[in-house]
Amino acid sequence: MPHRLISPRTASPQELDALVHVLDGADIIVHRLEGTITHWSIGSENMYGWSREEAVGEPVYTLLDTRFPEPMDTIHAHLTTRGFWQGEVVHRHKNGRDMYVATRCVLVNLPNGDPVVIEANSDVSALRKAEEAVRTREAHLSSILYTVPDAMIVIDQGGNVMSFSKAAEALFGFTSDEICGQNVKKLMPEPYRAAHDGYIDHYMQTGEKRIIGYGRVVTGQRADGTQFPIELHVGEATANGERIFTGFVRDLTSRFKIEEDLRQAQKMEAVGQLTGGLAHDFNNLLTVISGNLEMIEDKLPAGPLRDMLREAQDAAADGAKLTGQLLAFGRRQPLNPKQADLGQLVTGFSDLLRRTLGENIKLSTVLSGSDFNVLVDSSQLQNAILNIALNARDAMPKGGTLTTEVSRVRLDADYAKMYPDVRSGNFVLVSMSDTGDGMTEEVKKHAIEPFFTTKEVGSGTGLGLSMVYGFVKQSGGHLQIYSEVGRGSTIRIYLPTLSSASARDEAAFGEKVEAALPGGDERILVVEDDSRVRRVAVARLAGMGYSVIEADNGRRALELLKDQADVALLFTDIVMPGGMTGDELARAARVERPDIAVLFTSGYSEPALAANEVIAGAQWLRKPYTARDLALKVRELIDAR
Repeated sequence: MPHRLISPRTASPQELDALVHVLDGADIIVHRLEGTITHWSIGSENMYGWSREEAVGEPVYTLLDTRFPEPMDTIHAHLTTRGFWQGEVVHRHKNGRDMYVATRCVLVNLPNGDPVVIEANSDVSALRKAEEAVRTREAHLSSILYTVPDAMIVIDQGGNVMSFSKAAEALFGFTSDEICGQNVKKLMPEPYRAAHDGYIDHYMQTGEKRIIGYGRVVTGQRADGTQFPIELHVGEATANGERIFTGFVRDLTSRFKIEEDLRQAQKMEAVGQLTGGLAHDFNNLLTVISGNLEMIEDKLPAGPLRDMLREAQDAAADGAKLTGQLLAFGRRQPLNPKQADLGQLVTGFSDLLRRTLGENIKLSTVLSGSDFNVLVDSSQLQNAILNIALNARDAMPKGGTLTTEVSRVRLDADYAKMYPDVRSGNFVLVSMSDTGDGMTEEVKKHAIEPFFTTKEVGSGTGLGLSMVYGFVKQSGGHLQIYSEVGRGSTIRIYLPTLSSASARDEAAFGEKVEAALPGGDERILVVEDDSRVRRVAVARLAGMGYSVIEADNGRRALELLKDQADVALLFTDIVMPGGMTGDELARAARVERPDIAVLFTSGYSEPALAANEVIAGAQWLRKPYTARDLALKVRELIDAR
């Protein structure tokens, strides 16, 4: 709607002088439409520093170096059509400092027809500085909320969330919009949830600081319902007479896992020393028993007594095998290490394995690369491989596939940090993967403990993997078990490469590791439920220059994909909690983003995964992977888009 024209009011010079005299103490300036000052109040003298004699006759816009929020033509149009204009301008004081001024201008016509402008001004510089300080403080707090590594949550005295940092969003799986205004107990499982309001009420009434302090270990609950240990630090402040509480939350999952791994390693070390010592002494007793039985047998004629003696000798032999396994677990068995090529050793052993496993088990052997020289007791390694194969056969009663892969790997410092008993370096890896029933987390936790077995009574001693573990450790290597229920298991044996191997090949291998890694600046979404592995992957990719966002499950990853349109590559684990596997996530991601590159990773060795084209164009990276493996795969997939 066009503005209605308003005629400026008319005032006589006497009326104008009387008005200025009455308002002389106010910050009043009267000037002609083109800007020449005709009246300058005492209030203006105090406000701007120029006396009346200095100001009258000067152009007001030049004297005050006025900076308007809109063009002068627009302001004049407002004055002539509406009769007034108001807004905020910047003026200059006589001493040169800038002043923020709220001004209201009214157009008045003199009897001779000349229009003048009566300008009433208020200095709002202090208010603007206060507002700027508040904005700066808010920006500072926002940057803290966005970048602080620990999750930060601010709640009011009623327990309602006021602020929720980016780290808190990643940790709990809620966005700030979803949780702000909600009670913080939504982030807690029972019984903490039911008791939380009582904690706050108790503190408000008594001052007893049960919820205030440092380093309390409690349990948190994510949006998907999963629970995890957290370390909670709570501080208190008062704002506008109301108490607010700031909590810093640290995820202890990784620390607890490392501590548990260390305790397990220490326990296995102690058990190994005990069983090794007992087995050694018991072996001496068996030697005496079997030796005397042999001497008695030579003096007995054929008959029932001799048959009974042979049964006793067989039992003593079984006992000797058992003590041999215990000695292996305790790392006290005598080893005869010699240089051996594991590729040739495993390949030559395949025929025996094939006969042992039966026709319903498909056996395949893959050699990735060459130069697999190690210093190892070949017969003991074959026993270890046989034990693993027999366990795989028992896990596949209806048949399946057992894949043995030999390759050279380098375990870097990042990988060694995740596993306390692992040292970094160059290794030959023998990886044996089956398609059997797999192990639960509880079974996997105890798999290498002596006498632990999931088989029926009488079907096994529970010393198979224990013996493998002891042999590998005694050989200076590392044993790792990876398993998924319903998908199968992978047992990895890492043996250190022979130090006297070809210097040229070793140097080339070292140069390959130390060469600069290819990188980029694209955005990558990392999806991994293991927080330690996710943290290492994110750090590696960020170190290569990529912009990285992360999620701990498939559903959260899809939410991030919808918000982040520039994600170039999805790097996801295959098996994850939360009801969505990595391949399901990739399919859903391709619906949203048909051009997104996909890189799978898994600890389960399945070389045929990528070849099966689960997702068109996707590739697969087996855990553990080095920084170079990751860098090359990522760059290859992004460049191929």
